[in-house]
Amino acid sequence: MKKTGIFLLCFFSSMVGGIIMTLMSVFLPVVVGDLQGKLPPEEINRVGATINSIFIFGWMFGGVFWGIVCDRLGRMRSMAFATLWYGLFTVLTAAAPSWWTITVCRFCSGFGVGGVLVTTTILVSELWTGKPRAVALGILSISIPLGIFSAGLINFLLPVWRQAFLVGSLPLAIGVIALISRAGSAAEVNAAAKNTPASSGNFLSPQYRSNLWRGSVIFGTMLIGMWAIFDWLPSWVQSVSVNTDAHQDRGLSMMLMGGGGLLGGFASGWIMHALGVRRTMLLCFSVCFIMASLLFKGNHAFSGIAYPETAVLALFFGISQGALSAYIPELFPPSIRAAATGFCFNVGRLFTATAVFFVGALVSALGGYGNAIFIFSFIFIIGFATTYYSNHGTYPRPDGIRSVHERGQTS
Repeated sequence: MKKTGIFLLCFFSSMVGGIIMTLMSVFLPVVVGDLQGKLPPEEINRVGATINSIFIFGWMFGGVFWGIVCDRLGRMRSMAFATLWYGLFTVLTAAAPSWWTITVCRFCSGFGVGGVLVTTTILVSELWTGKPRAVALGILSISIPLGIFSAGLINFLLPVWRQAFLVGSLPLAIGVIALISRAGSAAEVNAAAKNTPASSGNFLSPQYRSNLWRGSVIFGTMLIGMWAIFDWLPSWVQSVSVNTDAHQDRGLSMMLMGGGGLLGGFASGWIMHALGVRRTMLLCFSVCFIMASLLFKGNHAFSGIAYPETAVLALFFGISQGALSAYIPELFPPSIRAAATGFCFNVGRLFTATAVFFVGALVSALGGYGNAIFIFSFIFIIGFATTYYSNHGTYPRPDGIRSVHERGQTS
């Protein structure tokens, strides 16, 4: 299989992962009502926070696990097995008879999605070099917002949540195709990395700790703020909507989040190439904090101005994900790249899962979803400071092309 075929498998596996990631948030009030009966809003907040935290914990453990497996078993095979894993448990979610079954399935789905996001990033990053690599990773990053957009569309088209979760059959097909084509793709991946200097050692070795810390904090701060907003935006819209049919406002807001992220991710490769990843990330952290403040503190009712604010916020979320996908793998040599990238991508999820859990508690304490999400948006300032004071050293590339990080320092 040629590079384009490998890229398409990675893209669609990641895109459906974005659907699965968002689908429970979109259908949460319906699922809770179906399995738990009519509950007061405070109890729905608690249940929602628990199920979202469990998915993130699964994502975290899966990202680290599949990253280690990826360095040992191979990029393509690991991506295929992770895709099959989350597809299976998404289909099982559709048939879940109880809330506890849903909880187990969501943890296992997150375990597979976390692995897919690591393995697809590593696989694509090793297929190309220079500007094509940044552009390819930027396009790959739009797979998640495209999945989020699709989750909003599914909410419009399939009001029955059990039918919606049958979308898990798609990753089952993708995983089978990836396994069948694995032998033909191995030569492509090996050819792309054949001139890369070998390296040995554990990714937790002292020489990598500085990069591990930096990558984890920068990725984790963006993740915490982004996850709190993505997961609780539908509930915030529901609470402030003046429309008698809040279902449409929820669906449209999630489609805007997905559409803005889609455009941002698509453009991120060219933006990184022009500005460098450091300036790109500083811009993203700044705009995300400003727009979150305007959206969640400036709107006491869901009016027309909330739509462009949501779109701009999503645009810079998308740009940040493309930049991070290019930035973090380049910090490490190939022999530990997947494991180290999986660590950076997912250590922040330990804090994210805990943080998102407390969003539900803060909703009542702070007087609403808007106040709770606004408090969490201050995490963007920590990410901005860490990026600003980082020296941005990277693992040297064998092709002699300056990295996007180096352009950010010298431009």
